[in-house]
Amino acid sequence: MAKSLLVVESPTKMKTLSKFLGSDFNIKATYGHIKDLPKSKIGVDIENGFTPHFLVLKEKSKIVEELKKAGKESERVFIGSDPDREGEAIAFHIAEVIGQKKEIKRVLFHEITKKGVIEAINSPTELDEDKYNAQKARRILDRIVGYMISPLLWEKVSYGLSAGRVQSVALRLICDREEEIEGFIKEEYWVISGEFELPSKERFRAILERKGEEKIKIPSEEEAKRIKSLIDGRTYTISKVETKDRLLSPQPAFITSRLQQEASRRFKFSPKKTMLIAQRLYEGVDVGEGGTTGLITYMRTDSVRVSEEAISGARRYIEESFGKEYLPKSPNIFKNKKSAQDAHEAIRPTDVFLTPEKVKPYLEKDLFLLYELIWKRFIASQMAQEKIKQRVVEVSSPEGYTFVAKGHEVIFDGFTKIYEEQEEKEETIERLPPLKQGERVVLVDINMDQRFTQPPPRYSEATLIKMLEAKGIGRPSTYATIISTIEDRKYVKKEKGRLVPLPLGRTVNRLLKEFFPLIVNVDFTAKMEERLDLIEGGKKNWVKSLERFYQAFEKELTAAKSGMKSLKKEEQETDIICDRCGKTMVLRWGKNGEYLVCSGRPACKNKKNVKVDDQTGKIEIIKGEVRGVCPQCGGELIEKMGRFGRFLACSNYPDCKYTESYNLGFLCPVEGCQGKLVEKVSKKKKKFISCSQYPVCTFATNYEPTEGPCPTCSAPTLFKARRSTFCLRKDCGWKSKS
Repeated sequence: MAKSLLVVESPTKMKTLSKFLGSDFNIKATYGHIKDLPKSKIGVDIENGFTPHFLVLKEKSKIVEELKKAGKESERVFIGSDPDREGEAIAFHIAEVIGQKKEIKRVLFHEITKKGVIEAINSPTELDEDKYNAQKARRILDRIVGYMISPLLWEKVSYGLSAGRVQSVALRLICDREEEIEGFIKEEYWVISGEFELPSKERFRAILERKGEEKIKIPSEEEAKRIKSLIDGRTYTISKVETKDRLLSPQPAFITSRLQQEASRRFKFSPKKTMLIAQRLYEGVDVGEGGTTGLITYMRTDSVRVSEEAISGARRYIEESFGKEYLPKSPNIFKNKKSAQDAHEAIRPTDVFLTPEKVKPYLEKDLFLLYELIWKRFIASQMAQEKIKQRVVEVSSPEGYTFVAKGHEVIFDGFTKIYEEQEEKEETIERLPPLKQGERVVLVDINMDQRFTQPPPRYSEATLIKMLEAKGIGRPSTYATIISTIEDRKYVKKEKGRLVPLPLGRTVNRLLKEFFPLIVNVDFTAKMEERLDLIEGGKKNWVKSLERFYQAFEKELTAAKSGMKSLKKEEQETDIICDRCGKTMVLRWGKNGEYLVCSGRPACKNKKNVKVDDQTGKIEIIKGEVRGVCPQCGGELIEKMGRFGRFLACSNYPDCKYTESYNLGFLCPVEGCQGKLVEKVSKKKKKFISCSQYPVCTFATNYEPTEGPCPTCSAPTLFKARRSTFCLRKDCGWKSKS
């Protein structure tokens, strides 16, 4: 019984730790949770203090037997599961199967480096019951919501649906945003800009903003023309030059939600993918001579705190690599939000001198991209501020018409030398020439630009996480799961990087808002998250917290069971006449939303997709856009949506069953190919673009096509991503910033 037993979650972590701890430790991995609530029933005794019945998972029975045996043969037992609520639950379950008579200690590995591991082993703690209680409360809350609402949705709507305490709120946010967009009324407005020439012949452009003190609003082209005639031919003078020096501070090292947002913006990584990659970087990677080591600290955190040792290393690296001017006089210290748990440091490299360049040969592409992002963000967080000189210039006529130009130039790049956050920014402000107050200028050109107010944008995965975080919904460890769940359930889909609610998601959301207003209430869900934090801090009783929730929830559940109509069975008569047989049509509901069928079925198989206004109940038939002529019967080719995306079908269906792939209107870029680019969907339901001549031509891409030709090779179609346009013809490689 000489060896100590160390139990961790991951086999990767187990391999890394064994190199640091040697033969004195017998290290075992649980491969995640070893116990959970049963799948076949709710598994919570609500009447007796919400007692959970955690059972050993069938697939983990062999691992549990090994743990019991190893525990008996060991003098001391250390449990090193992840240092969060889920990890604490795993630790308690491990302790239960090994036996409480053993001297069991908890070790918290915040970084999987030799130094971090030895320090953790030499400073073990006790199992944290408050943290475990918080996890139990969260698990029971989710089980009650999921196992009591989901069967109701199966009965009334469709089998296989689910509701969740946090996922349903995320779905509501997406659906509410879609309703805002649909209800948005565009308003026209015009912007007038002028190009001015200095005596030196240099030119700059400014926007017309006001007359006297009154801001100019231009609602129509007629008004724009009227104002243009009034400002043209006037004398203009630079009436004001205002110069300000502005200092921009770096952002702190990443917390989980910020890492997910930035990886989504830069690399199009899903939150789930980001967390899987980060987990690998945390658990350990072989970096050559240095062996296997964890490259980043623990990746589930909402704290921006960083150790003094890490700050000291960053400052040393900055001074050696960039010079003293890039090093602030004192370290940059960042404050946590009040809601932050502060159990772990921010996400940072475990060793700043393991630069991205040094580890690049040992990392796969995605591992490298995320490590480089984390490393640069941390180094930048301890660098000097960026210094910008901003100028605001006003150009006025004697009649009081005032144009405004804004410019800036970077005086010192500071932290932006290595890192700048990928925010969606305003239009680039041009650099202005030297200007003096009182100087005469000539208006040489006037431009009238028609614009329209825009609805709020749909959420991307990054902006949804940002909103969930701002509202206090969910926690760093849950965002990836929330988003992947609502996508997997076909409640929402990603379209051009944005989350669009599908008919099924909108129907589920409508029913939940009607019958479970508490569950999908943003403020209520945020308060439950706060209460879980208080339970973890030992300030609230977990059983009493569940009792308060259940009292309110039970009332809604009872009302829903009696009041929710079955959409499966329900048919609504309409006054819409079938255009094939003359009988009335009835409204039914399916997974893809409402649709009309002929009341004369099965003799008449006419069917139409519709859109139903939630407020008025008005039914609007969705007419597919005409995209051409059917080559078989001469009917119209209509754009339709199927299981595998958009396609074209003959309007004379079912008499004519001709279909073809959706044509994007671009030619295949492959030299000599006469095919067209069509939209397709892979087996994994991912959209891509390929050539209509497949399999003769195997061209395929995920990039969006745009008008050509290529200036280098004359390929008929170019492609774009973010801010660049490029050619995909082999051996060309032309690329241009757009």
